[in-house]
Amino acid sequence: MASSPENLIDKIDNNVEARQAAVERLEQLERKAEPSPEHSAEKQEQKAEKAKIESLERAVSNEAKNNAEKEGASRASKRTSNLSRKAKEASFKAHMKRVQNELPPTSRAFSKFIHNKTVERISDAVGTTVARPNAVLSGAIAAFLLVLIVYVVAKTEGYPLSGFETIGAFIVGWILGIVYDYLKALFTGRSS
Repeated sequence: MASSPENLIDKIDNNVEARQAAVERLEQLERKAEPSPEHSAEKQEQKAEKAKIESLERAVSNEAKNNAEKEGASRASKRTSNLSRKAKEASFKAHMKRVQNELPPTSRAFSKFIHNKTVERISDAVGTTVARPNAVLSGAIAAFLLVLIVYVVAKTEGYPLSGFETIGAFIVGWILGIVYDYLKALFTGRSS
């Protein structure tokens, strides 16, 4: 049976109260077990042992109830998680449809293409592998610096440029950025 969150909270409160009652009962029994002239030491030890056993049994039964309630709560949270995921997807779709209806026709077509699930997955995969931020940044910096150096040397020495210098320098910088990301993830355990 599915339990509502209010029922689970009530059950947890009842368990807390039951534990407190068990602790109070144990304290009462221990107070009664204090030496008095009319009770012998043996009876007091027996009562104390009996009280400890009773309190342990109560604690174990309360713990079993708690575990059962936690399992029920986790099942309920999984169901609500699935429902919330579906609700989020439906909300996203409705919001995207409303926003796309306000766009001009060309932008609407581009938005529908970009927000296609297949295109989004491919974009995410490329963004986490090939188009890493450090790789792109280091590629751009290397392309600028290396092409500047090659251009200055070619102009002063009279060599013609082929046009591949920028692409080659970017590739070199990109490779350095990927290596940097890999080494950083290897040594720190996390990537940027």
